[in-house]
Amino acid sequence: MPLPETPAALEVRRAVRDWLARYAPAGVVAVALSGGADSLALTAAAVTEAEVVDALIVDHGLQAGSDRVAAAAAETALALGCRSARVLPVRVAGAGGLEAAARRARYAALDSARDGLPVLLGHTLDDQAETVLLGLGRGSGARSIQGMAPVAAPWGRPLLGVRRAETRRLCAELGLRPHEDPHNSAPEFTRVRLRAEVLPLLEEVLGGGVAAALARTAEQLRADNAVLDGLAEELLVAATEGPALSAETLATAPAALRRRALRAWLTAGGAKGLTDKHLRAVDALVVDWRGQGGVAVGGGPPGTRLVAEREHGRLTLVTRNQ
Repeated sequence: MPLPETPAALEVRRAVRDWLARYAPAGVVAVALSGGADSLALTAAAVTEAEVVDALIVDHGLQAGSDRVAAAAAETALALGCRSARVLPVRVAGAGGLEAAARRARYAALDSARDGLPVLLGHTLDDQAETVLLGLGRGSGARSIQGMAPVAAPWGRPLLGVRRAETRRLCAELGLRPHEDPHNSAPEFTRVRLRAEVLPLLEEVLGGGVAAALARTAEQLRADNAVLDGLAEELLVAATEGPALSAETLATAPAALRRRALRAWLTAGGAKGLTDKHLRAVDALVVDWRGQGGVAVGGGPPGTRLVAEREHGRLTLVTRNQ
């Protein structure tokens, strides 16, 4: 289906073209298609700009008729010019609430079906702004406030600079009817309330431009974090003594670099669900050593726990029975 030469079409096409040129020059990609406006606009632009596009449609099975919605999305993908369109039924279950469980199931299904291709996701500038606000509210630090990256292999997000209104406008110009997921208007979900209540209020109070400003903040923080992560990696290399870390070497570094290095070390060692409290407790083993015991940091095989300990001026990560 040819795209019209309208401002919305040109903006979405340009965003996809620039992303492909930088991250997927071969031009063969998969697109995660939900049937919503963002992913429909992304798919239409990708078919125009890429050599080959395969559509992957996840059916979460959370509403009656979800299979029909998925089948319709697959049909639309083929009409737009996708090489193939596959429906991926998933089972949504597990800890962390419905949103988290659905996200895990969706990404696992896409990863298993992508056949080695990068997968384009329809996240827009508005989604980025919501992500930054969530990070601010949770106090998760610069890594969370930096939002979503344009690429985090195998995932690609070409539309992070495009407003949601433009994807809807493009769908209207193409005569496409996006599926409106009822979960996207359910007030029990935090992100929905941010979208429907918090961001509009901020736009009103601050005179507009808030979503774009939040997205710029994310971009600036990603650049800063890349530099800090590189310096932290150098510190980690300097402090490494076999499987342990030299507390003396770590203690000479600024706290921001030291904690980044500790996070990388703990994550590489198998720690899971690290919090600021975990990091500060492990950091205290370095700079506030009073003979305290080890710090449990999550992870480890069933029936065990992973513990960071200090002994003879060195930090080690050991597994202890619970």
